Amino acid sequence: MIYIIDHQDSFTWNVVHQFSEFDEVYCSNYFDINKKLLDKSETIVFSPGPGSPKDYPTSIKIYNKYKGTKKIIGICLGYQLILHSENGKIIQQKNIYHGFQSTVKVTSNHSIFKKNSIFKVGRYHSLKLKEPFINENFNITMRCTKSDIAMGFENTEDDVYGFQFHPESFLTNNGKILIKKILSAKKL
Repeated sequence: MIYIIDHQDSFTWNVVHQFSEFDEVYCSNYFDINKKLLDKSETIVFSPGPGSPKDYPTSIKIYNKYKGTKKIIGICLGYQLILHSENGKIIQQKNIYHGFQSTVKVTSNHSIFKKNSIFKVGRYHSLKLKEPFINENFNITMRCTKSDIAMGFENTEDDVYGFQFHPESFLTNNGKILIKKILSAKKL
């Protein structure tokens, strides 16, 4: 079962729909967690949402509790929330990308995605990861081809993955394939 934590974002139900093609999905608001189902789930997804990661202390606690015991995926705010929990600094970016299509490139040999693969993705964010971000288990795997902003990460040791972009957006080509690859990735 996949447990999706909704940060009250209009995209969450698109995320639910996309993930439900692969497994049973349960979704609840971040302030109304079903602890029994969360414990039972195999995968936790942190949804997009408004604001910044520090606005969601309950989600940060959930991440810290389950990291390394369940597959965890962060999308947009969820991506930022995971990086914030790992002492990454999330800052305002110069340009705001809401409903914007960008090209991202896989930049890492350590990625479950093929190095130098290129994707068109849908972006809806005004915050970004401040770099350098140094964490021995986290590998930045995708970058925007124009701005070089980090757009994806993997931590295969703890089974944690994230996208700054929205794989469920119609602006993202092959978003379903990206999710399928992450869901089928094996912990090292």
